[in-house]
Amino acid sequence: MKFTSSRLFVACVAATSLATFALSAGAQRLVVDLTGKWAFAVVTENGTGTPTVILKQEGENLTGTYESARMGVRNLEGTLKNDSLRFALKGGEVELKFVGVVVDKDNLRGVLDMGGQGGAAFTAVRQ
Repeated sequence: MKFTSSRLFVACVAATSLATFALSAGAQRLVVDLTGKWAFAVVTENGTGTPTVILKQEGENLTGTYESARMGVRNLEGTLKNDSLRFALKGGEVELKFVGVVVDKDNLRGVLDMGGQGGAAFTAVRQ
């Protein structure tokens, strides 16, 4: 895969973010329920997407929906362990995997793996 400067930038942001998450995960133990509606901002080399994510949390398990103009509505499944968030979109040609951290009860941030077709950074704010 040939890296453009914007892909290299996204890869560097993703690597830095993951390192920060790993360091903060041991030091920070938030107790939060992510159930609700979230406004995401997914920053890719082609611009910023603004999907709406509805989460339902039961213990460490997450389920819900991801809705965007480009992808329509897709179901998601994942986990929340301490302040570490992981979920994947189900269905579709490419499985999108989100890995992040709970910043506080109303804010999330992390990275997105687009099934080997690149990556992106994301933030989310509870609505």
